[in-house]
Amino acid sequence: MTSEELLQKVRKIEIKTRGLSRNIFAGEYHSQFKGRGMAFSEVREYQPGDDVRAIDWNVTARLNKPFIKIFEEERELTVMLLVDVSGSRNFGTQSQMKRDMMAEIAATLAFSTIENNDKVGVIFFSDKIEKFIPAKKGKTHVLHIIRELLSFEPESKGTDVAGVLEYFTNAQKRRCTSFLISDLIGADAKQMEKPLLIAANRHDINVIQIYDHRDAEMPNVGLLKIKDAETGERLWVDTALHAVRSNYHQVWQQQQDSLTEVFTKTGTNNISVRTDEDYVKALKKLFKQ
Repeated sequence: MTSEELLQKVRKIEIKTRGLSRNIFAGEYHSQFKGRGMAFSEVREYQPGDDVRAIDWNVTARLNKPFIKIFEEERELTVMLLVDVSGSRNFGTQSQMKRDMMAEIAATLAFSTIENNDKVGVIFFSDKIEKFIPAKKGKTHVLHIIRELLSFEPESKGTDVAGVLEYFTNAQKRRCTSFLISDLIGADAKQMEKPLLIAANRHDINVIQIYDHRDAEMPNVGLLKIKDAETGERLWVDTALHAVRSNYHQVWQQQQDSLTEVFTKTGTNNISVRTDEDYVKALKKLFKQ
């Protein structure tokens, strides 16, 4: 992609996603995510009737009289986008590729963030952390994020969702709202559970799964040579055999069931969006969860 082509694509996605964020999602975003956290403000001397659980024991010991911590509602949010850039995103048999829908959704969320004067940052991940863009405010910052969403090429092709959750929890100390955007292909549900639970106890975690119709169902087109986008493995498959197509779908469904179980256990909001579906409806559903 040339620089000119990239700029045209950035402009196109800006026009589409900024309009969505301003006209459709501004209200939902503000009502659902604003002011959901509490931030430390100051300490003051203990007064009769104060909650003893708020006592700051370190300050109390130093000054030899009781002090309590004062918290105030956070009105400014930090939003972190955890975006999957593994090899399997470069696939699509319907109206668009998974990577294109991921970019549009991430851009829409980013513009929704700056419309409410909040900060947004991004972590690109495969089976390792590919790139970290710290959270900032402003249109220039969001346009930089969009350029990276469209043009970034990872060093690796695998997927490690548990790894990015651990990194995110360690890197983001202050409470924030996060959106993990991935097709979740190659994600191990059992390995995800513990880091997802830890992250969800500290932050608001929302998972957006993007998948293609052919991720779930194999077409009957006879003998077909396929390639695993993440491992590079190639093999011939006879798609005319019902057992082959049935097993393919069964493996997909088993993984979906495992993921659903983990999301339920950890209380994680999540949606799944197919590449030929309207992600606007899905995002509205997520905001209302």
